[in-house]
Amino acid sequence: MDKLRGTGVALVTPFTPAPDHAVDYAALRRLLDFTIEGGVEYLVINGTTAESPTVTPDEKNEILRVVKEHVAGRVPLVYGIGGNDTAGVEATFRSTDLTGITAILSASPAYNKPSQAGIIQHYLRLADSSALPIILYNVPGRTSSNMTAETTLRLAQHHNIIGIKEASGNMEQCMTIAARRPAGFLLISGDDLLTTSLVSFGAEGVISVLGNAFPKRMSDMTRLALDGHYAEASKLLYEFLPLNPLMYEESNPVGVKAALEALGLCSAAARLPLLEASASLKDRIQKLL
Repeated sequence: MDKLRGTGVALVTPFTPAPDHAVDYAALRRLLDFTIEGGVEYLVINGTTAESPTVTPDEKNEILRVVKEHVAGRVPLVYGIGGNDTAGVEATFRSTDLTGITAILSASPAYNKPSQAGIIQHYLRLADSSALPIILYNVPGRTSSNMTAETTLRLAQHHNIIGIKEASGNMEQCMTIAARRPAGFLLISGDDLLTTSLVSFGAEGVISVLGNAFPKRMSDMTRLALDGHYAEASKLLYEFLPLNPLMYEESNPVGVKAALEALGLCSAAARLPLLEASASLKDRIQKLL
């Protein structure tokens, strides 16, 4: 899985402005070119940043078709399929055309808050039924339950589970995974600002939100860290410190869509229950840009 070492971008889904809020495929193609030309190693489609809960199944299939056609093998693609109904996730595996996809990113079940044993059984069943390797996704801020290091390490023994996107913010937990994981198991930062820290003790890179708007800078930062140039990587990281909180102030991907609009890449439109960035937030992001 060396092809997933470095910077992946959790791609947004561009929408047309109100009142339609249709998927903007022209903007999607612009964003694909912008991120790839910025030097990112791979793209993540239909993740949380893509507003996947409000994108219909038909739209998801068309987005995937357009992405595969436009990317045309230039970078690997990871596709997000998760949920809190294990059988439903399995059904989505079967109904989705996953040709040309390198791996599936699957978030831990949200809302029903399973026990650690339940999380383990959920992922083992998915791994047994999936034709593609699975990357776990631990994001307690959205799921309201944390996957412990012990849970991750137990799942890492499965041949079809190849890594984890860790967004818990718990550095001790991440270090435990790094120290005890089997050879070849990927530890991927799910938090842009923790990337250099995680790489310093063994992480293979990041799946980034900021990479939508700053693909070259994020890629340069991550590559410097992976090459052991932590001071230089940190200098690039520090430039994001004022901007990063604004990406999440009104929820993700509201902030990064406002940045993308300011850069002329796509509309800032989001689908309810998310709202487009407020005028105040847009103004503060514009000033930092």
